[in-house]
Amino acid sequence: MADNLEDAVARHYGVDDLTGRILAAMAAAGIDAERVTAEALAPIDEFHIGGRPATVHAVSKMGLGTGDHLIDVGCGIGGASRYVASAVGCRVTGIDLTPAYVAAAQELTRRTGLGDRVSYRVASALAMPFGDRAFDAALTIHAAMNIEDRRELYREIARVLKPGATLCIYDVMRGEKGDVAFPVPWAETPATSHLTTPQEMQALLRDAGFAMREVEDRTAFALASMRKEAARSAAAGAPPAGPSIVMGASAPEKLRNVRANLESGAIIPVLMLATV
Repeated sequence: MADNLEDAVARHYGVDDLTGRILAAMAAAGIDAERVTAEALAPIDEFHIGGRPATVHAVSKMGLGTGDHLIDVGCGIGGASRYVASAVGCRVTGIDLTPAYVAAAQELTRRTGLGDRVSYRVASALAMPFGDRAFDAALTIHAAMNIEDRRELYREIARVLKPGATLCIYDVMRGEKGDVAFPVPWAETPATSHLTTPQEMQALLRDAGFAMREVEDRTAFALASMRKEAARSAAAGAPPAGPSIVMGASAPEKLRNVRANLESGAIIPVLMLATV
């Protein structure tokens, strides 16, 4: 069952010639593909709720240092991992189920000159190809919404972390006010959407050996961010670059549903920090 679900998730996120589409979007935005920085890519490669400001906020709470090695679980096209490597100077390894995402992440990282600090692999978060206690910290942003076996996910993350390491999670979680309207960026239907409540998340983390440090409801931030982005998109006459590249023509509908789900309380964006 897990393999079938992971195959379905990888297909959901798969995009033909994703790297080419990103390079075309960069050209349209006036970004020099041969002299690009992680900062310049932020509008294109960070399309989770809140984008780059959300990443900056999450990473600021992790206490990372230049000597650390971070695992980015569900790295997508690498926006967050490149930010960490650029801003902090530490090493980052990213994993993702979707080969097109990993290929794009590798190419963009090469073009930003961060290849000596950041690497990527196609891999399952439920069976990571790393030894025990390999990493100093872990980050996962908008990745677990597609993972049904959360218990194994957090046990596996705990396995690859050194004692005392920090796990930072920024995910969409299930609220208590109504059903989720589909489609959304992470799923076309409920079949591949596996949201948990913040309370369930904390229990899962504790069962995996983590001690909770902080839980932050980011709904107000998320709504303000989405309203600002919607106004910008309306003025430009086009959806945001990052989501439109990955989601194509369905991007506006999916983003409208995310906003409606936030406003109704059906979903909650939550930041969690825990120590193993």
